[in-house]
Amino acid sequence: MNRRKFLKGSALLSGLFTLNPADFFAGSTKEIPDSGKKAKNIIFMISDGMSSGTLAMANLYSQNILGKNGNWMNLYLENKVSRALMDTASASSIVTDSAAASSSFGGGYRVKNGVLNIGANGEKYVPVWQKFKKAGKKTGCVTTVTITHATPAGFCINSDSRNAENEIAEMYAEIGFDVMMGGGDEFFNPLKRKDKKDIYAFYKQKGYQVLKNRADLKNTEKGKKVLGVFNSGALPYSIDRMNIPELQKTPSLAEMAQTAIDHMKDHKEGFVLQIEAGKVDWAAHANDISALIHDQVAFDEAIKTVIDFAEKDQNTMVIITTDHGNANPGTIYGPDATKNFNSISDYLYTNEYILNAIHPDFNLQQMKDWIYETNKIRLADDEAKHLLSFYSGLEKQEAGIYNYKKLPFKAYSEIQKKHNSVGWISMDHSGDYVEAAVYGPGKELLPPFIKNTDLHYLMLKAAQV
Repeated sequence: MNRRKFLKGSALLSGLFTLNPADFFAGSTKEIPDSGKKAKNIIFMISDGMSSGTLAMANLYSQNILGKNGNWMNLYLENKVSRALMDTASASSIVTDSAAASSSFGGGYRVKNGVLNIGANGEKYVPVWQKFKKAGKKTGCVTTVTITHATPAGFCINSDSRNAENEIAEMYAEIGFDVMMGGGDEFFNPLKRKDKKDIYAFYKQKGYQVLKNRADLKNTEKGKKVLGVFNSGALPYSIDRMNIPELQKTPSLAEMAQTAIDHMKDHKEGFVLQIEAGKVDWAAHANDISALIHDQVAFDEAIKTVIDFAEKDQNTMVIITTDHGNANPGTIYGPDATKNFNSISDYLYTNEYILNAIHPDFNLQQMKDWIYETNKIRLADDEAKHLLSFYSGLEKQEAGIYNYKKLPFKAYSEIQKKHNSVGWISMDHSGDYVEAAVYGPGKELLPPFIKNTDLHYLMLKAAQV
């Protein structure tokens, strides 16, 4: 290869990516004619932290255990969507966090990890839901983590820190988004906030109805804005919610999505809605296979809810993607790989629930009995001793972004791997390219390879805003 030509080409390519992202997107789609029909509504679905292996394993689980193909895969099989690979980098790293990733979608510019729609020199990029609100549309977000978390916030507000969730809770009410649902009672409840502010009262003063449990979803009043906060912290994982009765007062992602759609669908100017399976990311951070697969399957159920509406409505663009990979899980070759993978159907709870229930005073037999009861795995004595050593202080306790109790997630996932043939490369985000799919009016605007920022401009172009 001619080195001089290569370097010249590299310089040109580098220059291309310093352009205004709107210019890059416009250039990549200028040859594509408009569909002639604009998208009245946009539903943007994000399975947070979903590596390609997560999508594949959830679909495999649906096929092998539930006896059906996944809804996302059916959209591919039936050729109902445009499909792309997406580069997820942030302004500061080839590996993004959720704040920078959501800001790419929300503000249309790549920002540094940890901030929300704030540029390197303090520039404030207008979040896309504010743009659509100004255009007269209703706006909403639903998530399985705190509603003030990075992914919903990236579509809605500007902040120097993704961790400013107390302030973000107040910002939402001041701006006046129409439907906001998820977890995070600690950011609204005066008994849990350090400043003792009653943010629920603030919302009520702004004309919001406040929902606190699953039953409240059936009693929303049309015409009034909705704040649904169904748990302190994130909502429970799907499999724990399925098998632990007291958790069933919290809604599923599909139920929240249906309520949000029903609440906004009759608005004359249309609506925009973000739907996030936030705990897919948390499960990947924990290398928790049961949590991961069941929350991804729950996201797939929400896809059905959304596509059922969009097919009937005929005026709704649906974007289905993730913000980044995480932990890159996947199935491992071996003579019993299929049988081993299918054994995950025996798991009754998440690793989070299982490991939290173990106490330092467990003896060897109690440990072995508990793991068999919950995972149908027969531990060897040395495996049981190794797990117990984390609780007696003999082993160094594990850290991790969502592992506040220092549970031995990695150690247990390594034991599980011998039985379920699922491996993980890490316990953190990855920079791999990810899936993006678009359904409905404007789907032809999606080229086969995009940057994350391109989806911001695709939405505006499809809606002609």
